Amino acid sequence: MYIKQSIEQLAPYVPGIQPQMDGRVIKINANENPYPPSPQVQEVLGGFDYAQLRYYPDATSQSLRQLIAAHYQLSSDHLFCGNGSDEIISYIFQVCFEEQDSIATPYPTYTLYKTIADIHRVHTEYVPTRDDFTIDIQALVQTGAKGIFIANPNAQTGLMLPLAEIEELLQRYDGLVVIDEAYMDFAPAEASACELVGRYPNLVVLRTFSKSYSLCGIRVGYSLADPALVHALDKCRDSYNVSHLSQLLAEAAFKDQTYLQSTVKRIVATRARVTAALTDLGFEVLPSEANFVLCKPVHDSAIDIYEYLKGRQVYVRHFDAPRLSDKLRITIGTDAEMDVLLKYLHEFAQVRST
Repeated sequence: MYIKQSIEQLAPYVPGIQPQMDGRVIKINANENPYPPSPQVQEVLGGFDYAQLRYYPDATSQSLRQLIAAHYQLSSDHLFCGNGSDEIISYIFQVCFEEQDSIATPYPTYTLYKTIADIHRVHTEYVPTRDDFTIDIQALVQTGAKGIFIANPNAQTGLMLPLAEIEELLQRYDGLVVIDEAYMDFAPAEASACELVGRYPNLVVLRTFSKSYSLCGIRVGYSLADPALVHALDKCRDSYNVSHLSQLLAEAAFKDQTYLQSTVKRIVATRARVTAALTDLGFEVLPSEANFVLCKPVHDSAIDIYEYLKGRQVYVRHFDAPRLSDKLRITIGTDAEMDVLLKYLHEFAQVRST
């Protein structure tokens, strides 16, 4: 065979179940937004001249870069756009890490960091979060790793690392610091590390259109970073890594900040209601700042509840992993979807008690 041994041995990233969607399925296992994208996205699609598809897209997504950069009061040379933020993570490994280098990241977190590190033969040092799942910055620094990756809010817990601690990290550590803000739009705006870009050349902030903008299907992400790093990323990217149509749709969504805030507000309100309801049902729920909650059933088995819901076409996420196997991660859906979820959880409790 021609496959490298390191790839043969690779443990691949495993996404949540992707059921065949119909009107009966409630899919709340992948942190997708339950509401449609901005109406402006539909307008672009409706008026799109398909003949444009015979041309290559803008190789650098320059219009999109300029739009996003202006929003953050930065020049466009601080911006890089990718085929989802996952692609940008892969490019960061190509640009910044040699084989046998190491990165540090809290555990639990987004498992793709380790998968991509393994592909590039970079060691991942997992640093356990504290008993309450908060991140220990000092422990991350003490690993001596060449780079630190932090999802903020954290991908599995929804917990927020305060901006002051991120800046403290940047002041104490001269390796690469990647802050993955995939869920930041569901948190207080002042918590974002975007405002630190331009002051710390070793900082990269990742963002995505998948979560808050309801555009998982077009695969667009972006990073804010020092121009020298952006230039290096541009050297490594695929010639035309973001499609023409994806660029247009991302621009339309980004321009409609009013719609973004309206859907985020709905999700945050539903998150608070569901957190309270789960607590009443006997779950321990971490205080999430994302569009999901991580919760532990105190009196029941998480896997039993997972299977019970799955049998009723309600898909939540269960991780067979240390510190997570006794918990469920539940994406915040519409109020109607959450009502169905809570109804089945009440039913499960009744069945269990008989």
